[in-house]
Amino acid sequence: MHPNRARARALVGTAVAAVCLTVVSSAWAHAEITPPVTKSKTLQLFTLAVPTEKEGLTTTKVELTPPGGFGIDSFAPAAGWKRQLQQTGSGENAVIQKVTWSGGSVPTGEDSVFQFLASPNSSKTYMFTVRQTYSDGSVVDWSGPESSDTPAPTIDAMSSLGGGSSSTLAIIALVVAGIGVLLAGVALATRGGSRPVA
Repeated sequence: MHPNRARARALVGTAVAAVCLTVVSSAWAHAEITPPVTKSKTLQLFTLAVPTEKEGLTTTKVELTPPGGFGIDSFAPAAGWKRQLQQTGSGENAVIQKVTWSGGSVPTGEDSVFQFLASPNSSKTYMFTVRQTYSDGSVVDWSGPESSDTPAPTIDAMSSLGGGSSSTLAIIALVVAGIGVLLAGVALATRGGSRPVA
């Protein structure tokens, strides 16, 4: 094998491993929106994961307020949850200002997971506000700085995802998607609930 090609494959492997570790470690610690890096002006699937961290309680409601310029197009069904939208305009001109999922019951150590199709309009960092309500009525606002205990979820939108071939990006995307499916499967197996439709 050509040395440069071997080096490139090694770098890809390292990048994939780093992505895996980041997703696994962060998915259980903070509210996260993935993928963390995306292409601007491109419609794609995003996943919001909100951990239930308080012992003996369940997450019963999650509110997501997207930043300006982040256009949510549609949602995947979330089994066991009801969805309510606050928006301006209608039809193709509708702008979603807040989405609330309620009626769920996600226990300690598991994540509430929601998926939606969306497109960031510009190349910049987008910061989201997530409000989590527990079964005892307590609320956690995931809106703080990155260094806080309750950091706001962020994504970086770029005009180009250069530096890797389309196959490299596809591999990373598949690995991240696989981890998401694995985490969802573990959560379902633990809960013994119905299978969500993605």
